[in-house]
Amino acid sequence: MQQFIDAAPGIRLWTEQRGPVDAPPLLLVMGAQATGVGWPEPLVDALAAHHRVIRYDHRDTGRSTWSFEEQPYRIADLATDVIAVLDGLGIGRAHLVGMSLGGMLAQMVLADHPDRCLSATLIGTSALSTTPYTRPDGRTVPAGELPGIAPEVLELWSRPVEDHGPAAEVERRIEHWRVLAGDQLPFDAEYFRALEHRVIAHTGHHRTSTAHGRAEHDGMLRTEQLATNEVPTLVICAPTEPVFPPPHPHHIAQCVRGARLVEIPGMGHALSPAVQGPLATAILAHTGAATG
Repeated sequence: MQQFIDAAPGIRLWTEQRGPVDAPPLLLVMGAQATGVGWPEPLVDALAAHHRVIRYDHRDTGRSTWSFEEQPYRIADLATDVIAVLDGLGIGRAHLVGMSLGGMLAQMVLADHPDRCLSATLIGTSALSTTPYTRPDGRTVPAGELPGIAPEVLELWSRPVEDHGPAAEVERRIEHWRVLAGDQLPFDAEYFRALEHRVIAHTGHHRTSTAHGRAEHDGMLRTEQLATNEVPTLVICAPTEPVFPPPHPHHIAQCVRGARLVEIPGMGHALSPAVQGPLATAILAHTGAATG
């Protein structure tokens, strides 16, 4: 079932629900510039066997309002959209699953609205905390000195996105996914080609917004709140992650009180077919334990 939610004046967000309406709600929060249909269909179906699964388009993605040029916003406003989606659908509490930027938004909700969270799962992201990372040998590393984004990713992101038509744009995105997926698992170009064709069909055009990269990032740290967290939290560790490489997941698990860490072998910063089954299993084990 698809539905539009009024999140703020002039802002409408596309949502989709799947699974039993009386099952525990689970909200999927995607990363920067990514639409809700970026969540793989097999993963959504696996989660929907046990949950009322909701996915949605951020502002300036998919079928939601593209507003940044006339109505600039902060990244923190995207976190308020998470609550707006829950409110608009009449959901009091939900399991949150956040990917990349979505994992940061989930942390903000976890810190600011713990009463709205049944659990949280954080994937491919970094801690919104200044707490130093403690290495296995006991030495500490300042949060700002943890490994950064891989050079090949930065090189891709530095290229201007030129419009050479839909076919060329799909190939550009496949190259992007190839780098993000890491080098431990075979890369399935046809899977990502089909995904991007679905994204373009869903959006209605092949343009890519840069709004989330230009939005102000101030006011995102939640060091103290995460350190006193009481919401069951799972951190997914992707060993070939090129955007927030290890030990970022271990750092999150140290910053978020009570967080558990689960590694998905071979996983990078992409929800490739080979990782979808293990990821669904990890999420469902976590949400099942959280709801008793």
